[in-house]
Amino acid sequence: MQRGAGTLLQHASNRYSQKGEDGVLEEILRRLEIGGGWFVEFGAWDGKYLSNTYALLEQGWSGVHIEGDAERFRDLAATASASDGRLLAIPAYVAIDGPQSLDALLAGTPVPRSFEVLSVDVDSYDYWIWHSLSDYEPKIVVIEINSSIPLDEYVTPERAATKPGEVSTGASFQAMLELGREKGYTLVCHTGNMIFVRDDLVGRVGLPQHELDRPELPFVPEPVDRIPPWLRRLTPRRVIRGLARRARLLGRAS
Repeated sequence: MQRGAGTLLQHASNRYSQKGEDGVLEEILRRLEIGGGWFVEFGAWDGKYLSNTYALLEQGWSGVHIEGDAERFRDLAATASASDGRLLAIPAYVAIDGPQSLDALLAGTPVPRSFEVLSVDVDSYDYWIWHSLSDYEPKIVVIEINSSIPLDEYVTPERAATKPGEVSTGASFQAMLELGREKGYTLVCHTGNMIFVRDDLVGRVGLPQHELDRPELPFVPEPVDRIPPWLRRLTPRRVIRGLARRARLLGRAS
C-alpha cells in the first residue's frame, strides 16, 4: 500500500491497532510529554481487538470503552473486569444527540473535560459524533474516515440517516479535515484513521512546516475494494484478522 509522506508514519507499529496507530500515538504522546491519563474509545469490540487504546491501558492509563453490540460487550466486560477498575465499560451505541450522545455517556464517568485520547471508529457517522461533542476537548483525536474517497472530494454521511448501530460510507478526508479545523485541531497523521492534535498543543509535536502547510501530505489512500464496514461487522473475527494480516504482508512486500 502506498504510504503518505507524513513523518509520524515512520513510527507506525501495531500491538493491538490495525494500521500503526499504537506506534504513532506513542510517539505523539512522547513529544507532548504525556505519560498517562484518560482515553475514550468506541466501538470497542472486546476492548483489545484492533484497539487504538488498549496498549495505553497496559501502560497504566485509565479509560472508557463503549460498545453497543451485546455479544461484543460481554467480551468487553470481561476485559474491563481484569483491569483493576481502570477500564470502564459502557453498553451503548453512541448517538449524535440525546441520552446516548457522547457528552451524555461521559457525563456519568470520571473522565475530565480535557482528557488525553479519543478514538472514534463506528464505521459510519463518526463525523457527526465528533461534530456534536461539545462538553469535552480531548488533546488527541483518532477518527476513522473512508480513505477510498478521492482526496479532492468533500463527503459526509447524511445526518438524518445515521442511527446508532447503522453503517454508512463514512466521511472523506477533506470533510474531516475541515471539521477538525473548525473544532480547533490540526491533522498530524493519517493511517486510514485521521489523527488530530489540539491546536494549543500541536506546536510541541514538532511537525515540519511543509506538513502543516499541506495537510494532504500524510494522506494514505486505500483501494475501493477494501473490506466495507457492513461486511466487516458480519464477518467472523478470525477471518478479518487473517485478511488484515495478509494485507499488511502485501504492503510490506510492495
